[in-house]
Amino acid sequence: MPTYTPQIADTSKVVLPEQLMLLAEQMAENVHEIWAATRIEQGWTYGPERNDALKQHPCLVPYSELPESEKVYDRNTSIETLKFILAKGWKISN
Repeated sequence: MPTYTPQIADTSKVVLPEQLMLLAEQMAENVHEIWAATRIEQGWTYGPERNDALKQHPCLVPYSELPESEKVYDRNTSIETLKFILAKGWKISN
């Protein structure tokens, strides 16, 4: 199998306006909700530790109850998605 090297878009020069940070947090929560809904549809339930055999996961809780480390993961996904959109020349407005 060939070695895979991810090709990440350079968004290092993109600074999100403050008003988009609220959107990023809302997106992060929605990302978690989509992930959780998918897991639940697949038969996963809450468990204090991840157990693939029993399909249990400690993050099957509302976003507000996630540990900060998990929120950061979802938040970074949202922030980088918004930065990618702006880096590609798109405008975001409300």
